[in-house]
Amino acid sequence: MRAGVSTASLFLRKYNEQALPLLNDLGVKTAEVFLTTYSEYGREFAEKLASVQGNVFVNSVHILNTQFEPQLFNAHPRAKADAFAWLDKVLESAQVLGAPYYTFHGTARMKRAARSGKNDDFDKMRDGFAAIAKRCDEKGVTLCLENVEWSTYNRPGVFSRIAESVPSMRGVLDIKQARISEYPYEDYLKEMGEKIAYVHVSDVDEQGKICLPGKGVFDFQTLVKRLKDVGFNGNLLIEVYTGDYGAESELKVSCDYLNEILYKYG
Repeated sequence: MRAGVSTASLFLRKYNEQALPLLNDLGVKTAEVFLTTYSEYGREFAEKLASVQGNVFVNSVHILNTQFEPQLFNAHPRAKADAFAWLDKVLESAQVLGAPYYTFHGTARMKRAARSGKNDDFDKMRDGFAAIAKRCDEKGVTLCLENVEWSTYNRPGVFSRIAESVPSMRGVLDIKQARISEYPYEDYLKEMGEKIAYVHVSDVDEQGKICLPGKGVFDFQTLVKRLKDVGFNGNLLIEVYTGDYGAESELKVSCDYLNEILYKYG
């Protein structure tokens, strides 16, 4: 287990080709690359990133999910085919960067009925996820479904219903999104269990404002102990918003804080 940083934490501060060298210079050993737009998907841009990533291990790639992920489930053959073509580009990016995982949101639950899940068709969802996971498996990249308040896995119970028919799929536990969903993160942790591949972490202060791990009141020691109890051996990736901290050097301080806890309890 090791602490790292998602380049999403540097969104609008640094482009990805600037973010990876920055993290390398700071001594951050692990990162998730947040590919932000179509021009960043595919081999050409990934090779540009690989040339400047230095000693940073890329744990996973993450995209601006609404751009094509929902269309992977589209009934229209052309729309679906186009989405899978973009998926192939993202998986190629992961291959070039040496990233074993793809952080996935899936559909977007924009309407109230979709948020409630009362109309969820799990047979259809499982078929869609099985096809996506198969494509990922063929490229040597593991599909990882993240709990996200506005997307497919927006409440406990969804992951297990899908995973029962998609054995290669893993999970991403996002502490911030669990907080937003108003379900305890423990519920998601218990459901994903040994299938958790890595964790997106953030802290929160006494007023409820998101901040870097170590700057707030969240109990990371208990989180690490609970992760260890389910056999977790992945990475903790800091994912905050660009306005949630000051100097970029604070990212390394936060990583050091988490690594100390991982060393002691993990």
